[in-house]
Formats: sequence, C-alpha cells, structure tokens
Amino acid sequence: MEFDGLSDRLSAVATSAPHPSTIARVSLGLMVLTAGVHKLLDPLAWTVYVVEWLAPLLVVTPLTFMLVNGVLEIGFGMAILTDRYTAFASAVAGVSLTATVLYLCVVFVLEGGLFGDVLVRDIGLAGLAWAVVVSSLRRSTRTA
Repeated sequence: MEFDGLSDRLSAVATSAPHPSTIARVSLGLMVLTAGVHKLLDPLAWTVYVVEWLAPLLVVTPLTFMLVNGVLEIGFGMAILTDRYTAFASAVAGVSLTATVLYLCVVFVLEGGLFGDVLVRDIGLAGLAWAVVVSSLRRSTRTA
C-alpha cells in the first residue's frame, strides 16, 4: 500500500478545501439549526432529556421549553451559518452546550449512567462551539 501517494492526494484536497474555521462554523450552524427545526417538528422526542427532578424547576412545561428553544436555535443557527453576529451566536451555543454538558454529567451520576452517549457527543459539540467563538473573535480583531 502506497501511503505517500495517498498523503499527497489528501494534501491536495486539503489545500483546495475551505478554511478549517469555516468548516467548523458551518458545522456548528447546521447542528444548531437542525436541532431547532427538529425541536419544533418533534418536541416530545426532546422532552425525554428532562428528568423527573428537573421538570418542577423549569418555569414552563418541558414541551414548551423545547418549543421555545427550537425557535431560538433556528435563529442562532441561521446567524452562525450566515456569519452574522457569529461571536455572539456561537457564544450562546457554547454556553448552552456547556450547561447541557454539566446537566448531563449530573444526570449521568445521579441516574446510573443515563444519557452517557449524549454526554460524550455534547462534550465535543461544546468544544466546537467554543472553537468557533475564538475563531470569530480572532477574525474580528484582525479586521478592526
């Protein structure tokens, strides 16, 4: 197997690909947008993440909570995708995902490993969101 030739071809593809920060921004924007759309289309699927002890702490029902979040996520996802207010929108996503990770950690410990698969995924998504925040802020200071 010829790894040098493969490496050369992959390098050529990488050279013509969008900048990594663009790939990260578009990926985050699509994730936030599609999560919001799905929350509006099937909010009950998302209410399973509201465990019994959390429901009374919400100001609204879990269903309403998901619907409101869906609308907000569509707006923030579009802002990230269109590269408008990217630092703010991706920071909101970063804070939200970090809070979700902390919540899922508590649930994982208290509820015998519940939602561990989602916890693992959301750790990566929170990191992606913060990477987009940093990239956006660095870009805005270079153009200022």
